[in-house]
Amino acid sequence: MFKDTKAFSGFSVDDIPKAKAFYADKLGVSVTEENGSLTLHLAGGNNVFVYPKGGGHTPASFTILNFQVDNIDKAVDELTKRGVKFEIYDMPDLKTDAKGIARDGQGPSIAWFKDPAGNILSVLQDGGM
Repeated sequence: MFKDTKAFSGFSVDDIPKAKAFYADKLGVSVTEENGSLTLHLAGGNNVFVYPKGGGHTPASFTILNFQVDNIDKAVDELTKRGVKFEIYDMPDLKTDAKGIARDGQGPSIAWFKDPAGNILSVLQDGGM
């Protein structure tokens, strides 16, 4: 039924102006705003819809958006300079280094961070889709 139907992903934030500044200024994503919502224009022609959900917003507890990069150390360093704070994990099944990068050798090197609404994003090297 939906084989030839265009689809897109979306997620909520609690503050559209903060989200717009974060995605456009800190991450360098092309962002447009219309009717109080945002569209993130990603490489490859992919768009993601970002909509406001004030008092009812609950941040996603999973990674909502992954950015595949050629060099994760360079990406993490640049984002850190721009004020992005990476998550540090020290759990039995998930450990990151001091930069916040998980390098277990069984999957891509990956580092997680949050947007101003608390949604989880990542940069990853090697692999992905």
